[in-house]
Amino acid sequence: MDFENKTVVITGAARGLGQEYARQFARLGANVAVNDVRDCAETLKLIEDEGAKGLAAITDVTDSVSTKRMADAVMEKFGRIDVLVNNAALYGSLSMTPFDKLDEDEWDAAMNVNVKGLWQCAKACVPAMKDQMSGSIINISSLAAVYGLPNCLHYTASKAAVIGVTRGLARELGRYNIRVNSVAPNVVNTDATGEIFKDKKDKIVDVTTAQQAIRRPLETEDIVGSVLFLGSDLSKLTTGQTLMVDGGTVFL
Repeated sequence: MDFENKTVVITGAARGLGQEYARQFARLGANVAVNDVRDCAETLKLIEDEGAKGLAAITDVTDSVSTKRMADAVMEKFGRIDVLVNNAALYGSLSMTPFDKLDEDEWDAAMNVNVKGLWQCAKACVPAMKDQMSGSIINISSLAAVYGLPNCLHYTASKAAVIGVTRGLARELGRYNIRVNSVAPNVVNTDATGEIFKDKKDKIVDVTTAQQAIRRPLETEDIVGSVLFLGSDLSKLTTGQTLMVDGGTVFL
């Protein structure tokens, strides 16, 4: 996997999985542009520690002005966009609540970030990919989209929509040699996982792991290889697919 002279844009990269994606793409030689509603200074330092060039920006993925500003900054500094990793999502801040007691504003917020955010970032970055006649978009979905996560219907529905967005974009953008795929992880040991499950985290990790064919909890490094593969030329004829990284919980 060689990303020399390629530019990777990663949303939701201030911590957790997004931060790990950034570090690993940098390790393989990419220019890495990271953004989040949080400060990405720590992630930018990790990129530069790998000897790569980086760019960090505060970006609201639900706001078309903000996402366009981000894409323009990337083009000004690096001159191209080769990979977009749509990782930004509401997860840890969501409540675990029966569907009929969900707060309407929270439902709308989950859809705005987890679904609309992908659309806004694609709109901002795809023009550069079209000009190049190449590119890869990787949308981060979830096992919840296929298996179903009880008492979290807003998250489950939003991540199912990610798969739909992936398939629709793959059909539209294939003529430009732009690939669009999604990665759907099981529960991963991140700060956000601790925030959503709180004191039930260990129990939920045990339950989900017990349903896996490979019975080991997922760590951030377990997801990275799939994202790197889909961003690289090794997957140049793979598009419209959802890659389950769930230890073998569901088989598609």
